[in-house]
Amino acid sequence: MSVIEVKNISKYYGKVCALDNISVKFESNKIYGLLGRNGAGKTTLLNLITNRLFPTEGEITIDGDTVIENDKAIEKVFYMTEKNLYDEGHTVKEIFKWTNEFYQSFDLDYAFSLCDKFDLKPSKKIKSLSTGYNSISKLITTLASNAEILIFDEPILGLDAYHRDLFYKELLANFIKKPKTIILSTHIIEEISDILEKVVVINDRKIAIDDSVEKILGNAYCVSGSSENIDQFIKGRNPVNIEQMAAFKSATITGQLNDNDREAAKKLNLQFSKVELQKLFIYLTKGGRQQ
Repeated sequence: MSVIEVKNISKYYGKVCALDNISVKFESNKIYGLLGRNGAGKTTLLNLITNRLFPTEGEITIDGDTVIENDKAIEKVFYMTEKNLYDEGHTVKEIFKWTNEFYQSFDLDYAFSLCDKFDLKPSKKIKSLSTGYNSISKLITTLASNAEILIFDEPILGLDAYHRDLFYKELLANFIKKPKTIILSTHIIEEISDILEKVVVINDRKIAIDDSVEKILGNAYCVSGSSENIDQFIKGRNPVNIEQMAAFKSATITGQLNDNDREAAKKLNLQFSKVELQKLFIYLTKGGRQQ
């Protein structure tokens, strides 16, 4: 199943609130984007899910089992973090073999084949790898773990465009071959928008959005034209962003685009266009407080 349920979770560090009574469900066999500005609480949530932190209030379960000090639940998850948790004196190959001790389904042959694809030498020591290749070694380890739940926190740190594209393709191929629950937490949203099924946005320590990418983008549109006509069109509507250049103006609006909208825009000689996921995310979270 591989279902993660977060129920009324709050996390405080002393008097500082990192997460405020959030509830969210990560369903099995879907690819999620976990999005939020720096300090929003994304990494805190991932650390709570993987039992690296304990909640102040609430409960987290995987397939109905609590994650707190529960090996049965946690062994279903492989969590790739920004931090390097391996002994840097070990080689990539040694990391694979060490991981195989904890994840019985780890696929060594697959790991080595990915090394060939990414031009990573398994004999290299972790401490000798560049930032990009260090990320690649962790990506390969995560993919080859064959865990039921894969969590990637900023997975493309230091990767060039070629390797980022290769990772996205390999991730999708891995998912198609053996569906699983995948959570991607990254700031490079537009690059992953095509492979995401659902998006969870944390803003100001709360869940701001929890929906499918299709519905989120279907509930927003951009309209552009002369400033005077745009000002007239947006009255009574819900613009989340307005940009102006000379006498030209564009507005991003949340809400369903209906026949009345289209007719009004036609009379004002306005043009509609789609909104990119990354831009919509920026517009919807620009008011959030930071830690």
